[in-house]
Amino acid sequence: MTGRRRIRSTFLPRHHRPVRATALAAGALVACASLAAGCGVVPGTTGGSGDGPIKVMTWAPSDTKATNKPGMPAFAQAYARWINSKGGINGRKLTVLTCNDHNDGVSAAKCARRAVKENVVAVIGSYSQYADSFFPPLESAGIPYIGGYGVTNAEFTSPLSYPVNGGQPTLLAGLGKALATACGNVTLVRPDTIAGDELPVLLDSGLTTGGHRAAGDVRAADDASEYSAQSTKALDGSTSGTPASGSVSGAKEGCVVPALGDRTSTFMDSFRRAREDYPQVRTAMAMGSVDQTVVDASGGASGPYEGSYITGWYPVESDARWAAMKKVISEEAFGDNRIDSADAGVQTTWIAYTVFKKAVESLGSGEVSAGNIRATLNNGLKIPTGGLTPTLRWTTRDTWSSADDLASVGFPRMVNAHVTLQVVRQGQLVAARKGFTDVTRTLQNADVN
Repeated sequence: MTGRRRIRSTFLPRHHRPVRATALAAGALVACASLAAGCGVVPGTTGGSGDGPIKVMTWAPSDTKATNKPGMPAFAQAYARWINSKGGINGRKLTVLTCNDHNDGVSAAKCARRAVKENVVAVIGSYSQYADSFFPPLESAGIPYIGGYGVTNAEFTSPLSYPVNGGQPTLLAGLGKALATACGNVTLVRPDTIAGDELPVLLDSGLTTGGHRAAGDVRAADDASEYSAQSTKALDGSTSGTPASGSVSGAKEGCVVPALGDRTSTFMDSFRRAREDYPQVRTAMAMGSVDQTVVDASGGASGPYEGSYITGWYPVESDARWAAMKKVISEEAFGDNRIDSADAGVQTTWIAYTVFKKAVESLGSGEVSAGNIRATLNNGLKIPTGGLTPTLRWTTRDTWSSADDLASVGFPRMVNAHVTLQVVRQGQLVAARKGFTDVTRTLQNADVN
């Protein structure tokens, strides 16, 4: 025994299907891969068959007290207007249905059942924490889930899922890898939950890969209104051995990593007050906990995020590679304040529709059905994204047998384990280093003691 075992969960929400259950489903996918219409789908009845519009769905929560991603379905509709103004895809118009999952399992299931009822050929560029609710209806109907946000483990295990990024697991592992060379003592502040118990595993996998010792672990309630006690404890750990007047000459600054999801901003408010009595430290976090909008709202260059390291899935919003997406927003959604080109959700939706467009185009004059979309993706279609990600490619065989994939640690559908490192400089998120960092090996070496 090596002491290494499969990562059962991450700091993602606790709404995911067991890995074993979804792994068993892969056999069914292989068994029916040759059927053009797919298992559970009657040939010729899926949306987009014949010469009519190609029908898809995008869902996300909005108007809730928790995480809201209204820009994702709003952008999807803007994309449809744009692509239809160009003649559609292969001459076929695109119809985008949207649904609000309300951050609720019942609503998520309703969205999925509506997708089935409406005979959509795919659910694209969506966000939901409730994989247990939405995947069963989609899987029963054979509807692919392309470009989910990556907030549940099932997105990396379901044979009908085609994730375009590495989700939260890659962000934290990549953050640890970056901090290994940049920080002295590292302290993680994370939820005191079962899901939160896995956070140190992923952060430490990156730290230890870089030859750094494991991070200190500070637990916190994930629904607190303030975090002064946790801020003090984190500062004590990250500045241990550092004189009160500042850093030891030649020593690296300590780093504090808040991983509290939507409560990260609440933590930073408490942390800003507490850090005044301590030597200088750097903060670091994963995209999703903070974006440019949060930085702006907190004071920009004078706010608590200045100097923070942030791992993301894609290049910074100012990168020229986003020009095509911004053109869609400018032409079809100018003035729609739901859509922010800096939002990782909007960016994910753009990439997901890029995948879908490529898949449909590869079918030529063939039927556009859920089964055919799955088949063309599973057969190894290579999908470039203009440099926003590595070339994306899914194959059923490689997913389950390649020594280079992440099936051994519970992520058999993950094909993109690349992350970017960004930093808040003068109130703006900018690239901290060029290019992507591949954390595939880091995740494979993640160790649970």
